[in-house]
Amino acid sequence: MANKNHIGSQSIHGQNPQNLIDKIVRKRILDCNYFKESCFGLTAATLVDRAIQLTEFGGTYGGNNKPTKFLCLTLKLLQIQPEKEIVIEFIRNEDQPYIRLLGAFYLRLTGKPIDIYQYLEPLYNDYRKIRFRTIDRIIVKHVDEFIDELLVTEFSCGIALPLLPKRLLLESMDILKPRISILEEELEELEAEQQLKNKTQSDKLSKPISSHSKSRSNSRDHKNRSNSTNIVHNKNRDTSRERHKDISKERDIDIDRDRDRDRDRDRDRHRHRHRDRDRDRDRDRDRDRDRDRDRDRDRDRDRNRNRDRDMDRNRDRSRDRNTNRDRNRDRDRNRDRDRSRDRDIPLVAPRVRYINGRVVKGRGQVRYY
Repeated sequence: MANKNHIGSQSIHGQNPQNLIDKIVRKRILDCNYFKESCFGLTAATLVDRAIQLTEFGGTYGGNNKPTKFLCLTLKLLQIQPEKEIVIEFIRNEDQPYIRLLGAFYLRLTGKPIDIYQYLEPLYNDYRKIRFRTIDRIIVKHVDEFIDELLVTEFSCGIALPLLPKRLLLESMDILKPRISILEEELEELEAEQQLKNKTQSDKLSKPISSHSKSRSNSRDHKNRSNSTNIVHNKNRDTSRERHKDISKERDIDIDRDRDRDRDRDRDRHRHRHRDRDRDRDRDRDRDRDRDRDRDRDRDRDRNRNRDRDMDRNRDRSRDRNTNRDRNRDRDRNRDRDRSRDRDIPLVAPRVRYINGRVVKGRGQVRYY
C-alpha cells in the first residue's frame, strides 16, 4: 500500500515516522495525484531522479491546501528510511540546491541533535537563491535562511519540527564544540591588517628630529617639518575616521540584516500561528461534523428500532384480533349447530283422544318431560 512503511523500517522518536507529519497534511499528501502516480514504488536510488526535477519547495498552497512535490517526497523518504550516508550525500550535493534542502529537512525531522548541528551549520555559507511557494504566490529565499529556520524556529513548511536543544546547552555539556564562523576569521584578518598599519604609522611618527641652531633657516625648516607631520596626522586621522565609518556602516548593515531576519521570523511565526489556528478550526469542524453524523446515525437507529417495535406490536395486535375473531366464529358456529340440533328434535307430541274406541288426533299438544 502507498500509505505503509517499507519492510524493516524502524520507529523514529518513539513513533511511526509518518506521524512526524500532521494527520491532515499527511492525508492530503496521500490523496494527491503526484504522490499516487510519481512516488509509487520509489526507492532511495530512484527518488533522486524525482528530486532533481524539483523547481520549488514549500508546504501547502492554494485554496484547498494542496501539498507541494517537496512535501510528497519528504513523506516518501519517511516511508523508505534511507541510510544515513545517502542523506549526507543529499546534503553535500552542491549542484542541485533542492536536493540539499530535501536532505536537510529530512535530517531535521529524523536526526539526532549532534548530527543536525554538525551537517546543517556548514550550509550557512550557501547564499544561493531558491523559490519558496506560499499559499498564494512564490517568493525568493536563500538557502541559509531556510537552514536558519530549521535550526531556530519550531515550524517549517507548515510542519511542526521535533524539539531541538539549544546549541549553548550542548556546548555547556561538552557535547558540541564552539562554532567558528568564516566571518569571524575574516574580521580577525582585517583587525590584524589594521594593527600592522597603525604600528607602521606610529613608527614613522616616533622617529627623532635632529636639532639645529636657532637661525631663521632652521626655524623655517622646523616649521616645514611640523607642517608635514601635521599633514600626516591629519591624513591618518582621516583614514581612521573613514575606517571607523566603514566599520560602523558594516555594523549597521549587519544590524539591519538581523532586524530584517527577526522581522521575517516574527512574520513567519504569526503566519504559522494563523495556519495552526485554521488547522485547529478545520479539525474542530471535522470533529463536529463527525459528532453530528454519529448523532444522526443514533437517531436513525432509534427511529428504526421504534418502527420495528411498533410493527411487532401491530403484528401481535392483529394476531390477537384474528385469534379472537376465529374464536368468536367457532363459538357462533357451535351455537348455530346446537340450535339446529334442538330444532330437529321434537319437543312436543300430538294429543290423542279416544272417541268410541277410535284414536282421534286433537288440537292440543302434550309435552314430554
